[in-house]
Amino acid sequence: MAVTRLKRKAKRNKVRSKVRVETIQRLNSKPVIKSVDVEQIKEEFAKNSKGSKAAKKETKAKKEEPKAEKED
Repeated sequence: MAVTRLKRKAKRNKVRSKVRVETIQRLNSKPVIKSVDVEQIKEEFAKNSKGSKAAKKETKAKKEEPKAEKED
């Protein structure tokens, strides 16, 4: 008796198992923990809270500059 193989089904099964393994690895992976300088973050928040109006103006100016360049 000749043996016939269902190539499409075999390929589908291999892809399913590969996807399952990839999702398991992705879910089990841990992100890289970077050292965080807490003092520097506090300083940045202090700067932003003191000069919040000036900071808003700077961000608006930064946002407007690229738009002007794109129009040219």
